[in-house]
Amino acid sequence: MFAGKDATDDFNDVGHSSSASAMMDEYYIGDIDVSTIPSKVDYTAPKQPQYNQDKTPEFIIKILQFLVPLLILGVAVGIRFYTKST
Repeated sequence: MFAGKDATDDFNDVGHSSSASAMMDEYYIGDIDVSTIPSKVDYTAPKQPQYNQDKTPEFIIKILQFLVPLLILGVAVGIRFYTKST
């Protein structure tokens, strides 16, 4: 998000220990050449699939996937209740 920003001041503001500062010196890679960074990047939104107006078959399938197991469970509980009382 903030690539190319010098985070040294932010690092020091947090109050890291001396061992963390030593690690920062150990892992120091180098400075960024500002002339190689593009000044502006154009954002291109990803292409979205075409919206399908006719989604009724998918909706019916989802409803059936929910209702059929619920119906089977209800019948099983009803049979269990009926056979237990007689």
